Amino acid sequence: MSVFGYLAVGLAGVALGWLAFLLINRRRAPRQPVPVIAEPALESTVLRLSTTGYLVLNQAGRPLLSNPRASELGVLHGGIVDQQVVAAAARAAVSNEPIDVELRPVSPTALLTTPRNSPTAVLAVVRAIGDGLFLVAATDESAAQRMEAARRDFVANVSHELKTPVAAMGLLAEVTVEAADDPAEVRKFAGKLQAEAVRLGALVNELIALSRLQGADPLPDLAVVEVDGVIDETISRVTTAAENAGITLISDARSGLIVRGDRSLLVTALTNLVENAINYSPAGTQVSVSRTLREGEVQIAVTDRGVGIAPEFIERVFERFFRIDPARSRSTGGTGLGLAIVKHVAANHGGSATVWSRPGTGSTFTLQLPGIESVGPDNETAAPTTPAVKLAADTAKASSTMGSAPTTVNVHRGVQ
Repeated sequence: MSVFGYLAVGLAGVALGWLAFLLINRRRAPRQPVPVIAEPALESTVLRLSTTGYLVLNQAGRPLLSNPRASELGVLHGGIVDQQVVAAAARAAVSNEPIDVELRPVSPTALLTTPRNSPTAVLAVVRAIGDGLFLVAATDESAAQRMEAARRDFVANVSHELKTPVAAMGLLAEVTVEAADDPAEVRKFAGKLQAEAVRLGALVNELIALSRLQGADPLPDLAVVEVDGVIDETISRVTTAAENAGITLISDARSGLIVRGDRSLLVTALTNLVENAINYSPAGTQVSVSRTLREGEVQIAVTDRGVGIAPEFIERVFERFFRIDPARSRSTGGTGLGLAIVKHVAANHGGSATVWSRPGTGSTFTLQLPGIESVGPDNETAAPTTPAVKLAADTAKASSTMGSAPTTVNVHRGVQ
């Protein structure tokens, strides 16, 4: 066979092979999976909705890719990368290790005009990902820092409050020993020592109660509690203190209102409110307790005709250890935790605590709880009756005649 013959046979073989390849691929083509084209869109959506700020930048510090959260957290300012992040990228290029950067998107001077949920402390982690590129992941640490600051303040306040009675007890014990030959002096110092011990015990008990309530979820397996019974027990507890202070206690008519809750906690909260009203009321005045149903909420109000609360203090009355008048609190044995306990008891019952006050007129503290229908003798439900005495009516009437609006603060459900 000539050279041309071999060439013809070779070309024919190539042609047949190519034809077979086309037929095989045509048969397989319908069986191939449909390519997924939505992945880039999905990745873009995930990045856009992420609560973490992401940024990719090059060695020159120019942003190549970012999501909106990166700008919200201060990693980018008007499209320009924060200089701390750029400097951290340079260090990461040398060390090849992740570099942490603390950012402050909001300056301290702007905190007063900044919304509460705006980030004030951001932690960014910068790491090299190769080819001269760097990945920045930033998270909002504002809530964690606020909780840490609150914890430090709480520990400092507890240490101070515990130190005072302990020091006083040590000093009184010392002078009691020195006065052993004088029975009258011994009795006097022993009485003061006992008072300090009672104060210390009350503080420890309230700290324990607050630690159990703070941060807890709504109470499970709540029982049906009669509001009338809670008020009756509270008045029974504080009657002696009111008589000693020259305060007249007034309660409105029984209502039949019921709520779901923990009776002992509700009595503790209401007792704290009434004792607070007695302590801050002058002798010869009245403290009233009223109950009402309003828009499905049971409201138990404690109204006094005391000194009232100045507007600059009213936002802080439910804070732990906050005292409007420290001298009066020490003289009455107050711990500064009573209203904080009220706030957490209300929150754990799915309710809230509010305060209305005006200096020179008095204050009304209200415990608001979700109401439930009452059960009749034939196991039929009926709407609870509304008491005749309206919540703090006399105080509201007095405030309306003075021509200026009262100051009110609400502690809403889901407290810190």
